[in-house]
Amino acid sequence: MVGMIELFVALIFVGLIVILPYWKIFSKAGFPGWYSFLLLVPILNLIMIFYLAFAEWPIHKEE
Repeated sequence: MVGMIELFVALIFVGLIVILPYWKIFSKAGFPGWYSFLLLVPILNLIMIFYLAFAEWPIHKEE
C-alpha cells in the first residue's frame, strides 16, 4: 500500500514535471495558467494539447 510520504512525493513530482512547465506555456501564450491542471484529466489532456497547438493565441491578438 502507498504511504502518505510516497503520495506527497508523487504529487510534487507531477506538479514540477507536468503542471509547472505547462502553466508557463499557457501563460506566455495568453491563456490562463490554470488550464495546465486540465492536463491531469485523461482524454482532456490530449484535447488541451491540440487546443494549445492550433488555437489562435490571445497574445497574438494584442499585436
